[in-house]
Amino acid sequence: MRALRFATTLYTNRLSVAYHGYLRGDPMSRLHLAPGRRDPYAIYDGLRAEGDLAPTRLGNYVTPSHRVCDTVLRDRRFGVRAAENVGPPPPGTQVDMSFLDRNPPDHTRLRRLAQPSFSPRQIAGFRPQVEQTVDKLLEEASAAETFDLVSAFSAPLPIAVITDLLGVPDADASRFAEHGATFGSALDGIRSLRHAARLIEASRELEGVFTRLIATRRDLPAGSGPDDVVGRLLAAEGDRVGAAEMMPMLRLLLVAGFETTVNLIGNAVGALLDHPDQWADLCADPAGLAGPAIEETLRWDPPVQRTARCALEDAEVAGTVVRRGQFVVTLLGAAGRDPDVYSDAGRFDIHRVPEADHLAFSSGIHYCVGAPLARLEATVALRRLAERMPGLHRAGPLRRRSSTLIRGPIHFPVAR
Repeated sequence: MRALRFATTLYTNRLSVAYHGYLRGDPMSRLHLAPGRRDPYAIYDGLRAEGDLAPTRLGNYVTPSHRVCDTVLRDRRFGVRAAENVGPPPPGTQVDMSFLDRNPPDHTRLRRLAQPSFSPRQIAGFRPQVEQTVDKLLEEASAAETFDLVSAFSAPLPIAVITDLLGVPDADASRFAEHGATFGSALDGIRSLRHAARLIEASRELEGVFTRLIATRRDLPAGSGPDDVVGRLLAAEGDRVGAAEMMPMLRLLLVAGFETTVNLIGNAVGALLDHPDQWADLCADPAGLAGPAIEETLRWDPPVQRTARCALEDAEVAGTVVRRGQFVVTLLGAAGRDPDVYSDAGRFDIHRVPEADHLAFSSGIHYCVGAPLARLEATVALRRLAERMPGLHRAGPLRRRSSTLIRGPIHFPVAR
């Protein structure tokens, strides 16, 4: 009976989104459909014409404005969930993403345990490993004239780094990539019973990986294990972190640790190959332009397209009172192309002089903890790719992920 209710609700919601998106032209519904996967930026432009803060059909609000997005993301009167919803997500309704899904004080408590492992200073120490992994992957990819940028390069790189950072032994890169895509797509909501089954399977596999890892680390003599995330969680267990909170946090760090990077690299290479003059510029100066190219990609075509905040109390935003319990959907992808903030905002330009910080990693207390790692991996990957394969070009159609919240390629054939 529960499965029947779940299926009925699921497919009723899908039909509602399709009806309002395709027949009524509702922009928020269209963002969850094929048009949102193909080109969300055209939809954002339509929303921008409605003002800085527009109502949605579900009684919430949406903003494409960089200023309003940044304000809401920083405002402590907003949280990631309603004030009365303090427990874990109801089973089957969404993925428990640990502190990403929590308001203070739980968010603060859990994030503090993860933060030290992802500090800029700590991540800088991973540069030799990142460079070695990139070189190895490119050497293997160069054995063939054509290869899939995702499966051969942009996915195995961050998987190798994050599994090492978390101490996961003998990681299966292809399986972890599948799990990452499954969890990333689930952030949009469960689309079908098959999708739900894949999510359950991925959750079970990752739970098995971390259960074995935690058991192994518990068997080590006190103080002999590495000072990493797992070690800090075990040291804090029962005091600052509950047993039930450990698995969601490890899963979040693992999945988020490579999902952002794999899509960032894919989006960057796609943009550069679509702008051959800028790819040529990068190849002429890889050391100087790889970093700016990644930052421009984060502004112009970010891996995470949107997030949402719930009003914990009545709050005025852009001249409108957002009532307690109402959500504001902050369109991060739209904010990066806000013409009020960026000159010629729709143009991809790796020589752009930054006019404002982009919001690709969010803002405020939920600013992405893994941002330094993603930047390092993507910058090294792009630099080495330009150095070793200046003749890189498309070798077939790019296929995008099914998610519209997470934007990036799942198959990207290229030739060197």
